[in-house]
Amino acid sequence: MDQPPQGPAPTAAAPGRRKITFPSALTVLAIVTLAVWALTFVIPSGTYQRNDTGKPLQGTYHREAAPGDFVHRLGDLFLSPVNGLYGIRDSKTGEVAPDAVGALYGSAGVFLFVLAIGAFITVVFATGALDRGIERLAHRLRERGALLIAGVMTVFSLLGTVEGFAEETLGFYGLIVPLMLALGYDRMVATGTIILGAGVGVLASTVNPFATGVASSAADISLGDGIALRFAMWIVLTAVTIGYVIRYAHKVRTDPGRSLVGFLPGDRELAAAAEEPPELTGLQKAVLGAVTLVFAFMIFSVIPWASALTGKADATPYGWELGWSFAQLAALFLVAAVLIGVLARLGEQQVSARIVQGAGDFIAPALTIVLARGVTVIMNNARITDTVLHSIEGAVSGTPAALFGVMVYIVNLPLAFLIPSTSGHATLAMPILAPLADFAGVARSVVVTAWEAASGVMNLWVPTTAVIMGGVALAKVGYDKYLRFVWPLLLLLSVLVCGFVALGAVAG
Repeated sequence: MDQPPQGPAPTAAAPGRRKITFPSALTVLAIVTLAVWALTFVIPSGTYQRNDTGKPLQGTYHREAAPGDFVHRLGDLFLSPVNGLYGIRDSKTGEVAPDAVGALYGSAGVFLFVLAIGAFITVVFATGALDRGIERLAHRLRERGALLIAGVMTVFSLLGTVEGFAEETLGFYGLIVPLMLALGYDRMVATGTIILGAGVGVLASTVNPFATGVASSAADISLGDGIALRFAMWIVLTAVTIGYVIRYAHKVRTDPGRSLVGFLPGDRELAAAAEEPPELTGLQKAVLGAVTLVFAFMIFSVIPWASALTGKADATPYGWELGWSFAQLAALFLVAAVLIGVLARLGEQQVSARIVQGAGDFIAPALTIVLARGVTVIMNNARITDTVLHSIEGAVSGTPAALFGVMVYIVNLPLAFLIPSTSGHATLAMPILAPLADFAGVARSVVVTAWEAASGVMNLWVPTTAVIMGGVALAKVGYDKYLRFVWPLLLLLSVLVCGFVALGAVAG
């Protein structure tokens, strides 16, 4: 899930030297806020004419002075986090302010949604059902190596694509590493199974609220838009990644000398630690079934079924379509958290505590969304957003749709590294990228898919995430060895992603 990335565990620094660490997502966004505010005094202001849906009309850009003086803009900077949460866009002037009259421009809905799903996931893990289910699956397949790898990676990938399963994988190294060693594999196989299994799911997120959800909201489209393309991409990329890990595992078991990391003293003996976990209780099975139903219902509720089944973007919704957005989904996960807690018999005190704990644990990604939205408010009030759009309008006008999709993917690769927060990156980039899709004649959902894939690919290797650095530390494999293992897969996944977004752009 999206949390401010952390670097590797601290180590003793040499006397007189200070260790250099990458700033947190909140710090990066604070710096970006100050930089963008300073640029509002340099970049000329201007606006596009817009249609009834609020989309800019190509070729209508014109210069227009921004309202207010220096003090007024200083007030925009001061209030940017507030506006990012619940700023209202004035229906007449278009300016965003907390006390304006108009439509909500802030990200309060997404903010609450992130806290709600954090509460839900924390309650689910408190039941122990999900952990136990994965442990039982791994133990059941312990005698069949390839099937074990495929089974665990499929489950991790499924959790990644629907709820951003990432940091939670750190708890499984103690189980997976001994199992893989017992089967004649090395520690890199265990590392790849865990990191790449969950990571490829996040890369090809279908309804992951921390990636697809936040980006779709920022792009002003439904969470279900483009889900068919993302589902197809998830299947293919997951299969390719599983095949890649299995191929390496077979090579190592056939010839241990070809291992990238070798074997540590006691690795064979460590296999004895892989004890059989207890059976799933009836209550735990019921919890797993309920969690499955919640995510299945979420997917059903957000898909625009009429458009998906007819292929017409303007198709009249069926009567049974729900068309839910973040307000309803936040309520769904809050209610589901309570119901799961009651079903698991956690008790009122523990359910309440876990909900509060979950919301608290997820306040960091929620705040990155607010800060990133505050940057957008500064640009909007200074009227430079449309100027930035106009500056690159010519670059995308007439660009083949397929090429545009690939361009969005490539542009977001460095942005994903510079902004170490999936949610913050999405909230910051989408107000610029989504309207560009309109100019290029490409569906905005393709931009969301290209963006999340770029973010996902970077998060499979960047050394600023706890998932990568914590994972290689727990598995006792060197980060350099992990990079050597994973870079061919990263290239292959990038080629496949470019193919998918190009196809989606053309088909859309």
